[in-house]
Amino acid sequence: MKQKKVISAVLAAALALSLAACQDGGGAGSAQEADAPAGVAVQVQEVKVDTIATENTVSGRVTADGQESVFVAAQAQCTSLYVEVGDSVTAGQALCTLDLASTIASYHAASISYNSAAQGYQDQAAIFDKQIALAEKNVSDLKALFEIGAASQLEVDQAELSLQTAQAQRTSTLAQLEAGMQNYKSSIEQLSAMLENVDSQGNVVAPISGTIRSLNAAEGSYVAPSAPVAVIDGVGQLEIAVSVSEALVPKLAEGDEADVSIRSLNRKLVGTIKKIETTANMQTKLYPVSISISEDVEGLMSGMFADVSFRTDVSADTIVIPTEAILTSNGEQYVFVVDGIAGEDGTARRVPIDTGLTGNGVTEVTSGLGGGDMLVTVGQAYLSDGDAVRIVSGEG
Repeated sequence: MKQKKVISAVLAAALALSLAACQDGGGAGSAQEADAPAGVAVQVQEVKVDTIATENTVSGRVTADGQESVFVAAQAQCTSLYVEVGDSVTAGQALCTLDLASTIASYHAASISYNSAAQGYQDQAAIFDKQIALAEKNVSDLKALFEIGAASQLEVDQAELSLQTAQAQRTSTLAQLEAGMQNYKSSIEQLSAMLENVDSQGNVVAPISGTIRSLNAAEGSYVAPSAPVAVIDGVGQLEIAVSVSEALVPKLAEGDEADVSIRSLNRKLVGTIKKIETTANMQTKLYPVSISISEDVEGLMSGMFADVSFRTDVSADTIVIPTEAILTSNGEQYVFVVDGIAGEDGTARRVPIDTGLTGNGVTEVTSGLGGGDMLVTVGQAYLSDGDAVRIVSGEG
């Protein structure tokens, strides 16, 4: 009996200790909850006034200053090849011969027809000018005779009608002759474009002196308008060659800066627009643009790929914020700012905004924000208007 009492006392003591432990644990949890900071954790940055420019990025290649791509705007068979890749050539030297006999013959025929039409136009114009001069003199003489009663009004009217008829015939005939001349001229221009860099024997000639960088012609094969017959590197500094659309080219000017990224070297450079062609490439319909590079870059070689970003549509002294801070709902753009003392916790406020230019990860805000506002840049997706926020560092 005494042993049972001892066991009961031990069990009672163990139960008491267990209850005490549970109560202590519950108290610690409550203390932790009470000490937990209130509000949604966010990162912020002060809104500032800055300059932004729209960026248009195009891809191109590194070329030698004076590099020329030799195109022939016709599909033709190569009958003879005189050079290889790596050969040095001089301006005017024959690179290959193409079977362009029919094209050359058509060009000569169009030239002869144009010259003949032009001469006919001049001859006919001279004849009409003499006829009109005589008709004008006849009208003048008859009017003088009419004044003294030596000619009738009918004679004067008939003379004026003859003058008007001669003038109308001159206008009509010369217009027809001019239309024929324009047709011949158009044919000559088209054929001339096809025969650019081609001599009268069908030889494709080098436009500059330099080194053959690439060659797409092979004896017995055909060359196509879409690819250059050869690419020649002139002697000079390296530059970037790109092609831009008709929408972008009016926004560019020689002397403007452009950001250049060389992929293979993982290098970013600043270049300057050296030249903008005013005529689009016949095949691509794009406008060639040359970008000069002022600094020497180790390892930079002709033929490397490059990305060029043109900064256009500049807006200065405007609100610029990170694009990722902007949220969109039902077609409305908005951000969150923190109301309170700068750098301290506060309340989130939803602010509708209007935006303008975008470029390189930032966006212009045209209304809704002002300089000095504390913009939420991280954590905004978890906020609602009026939420309490606590500002945390982006480190760690």
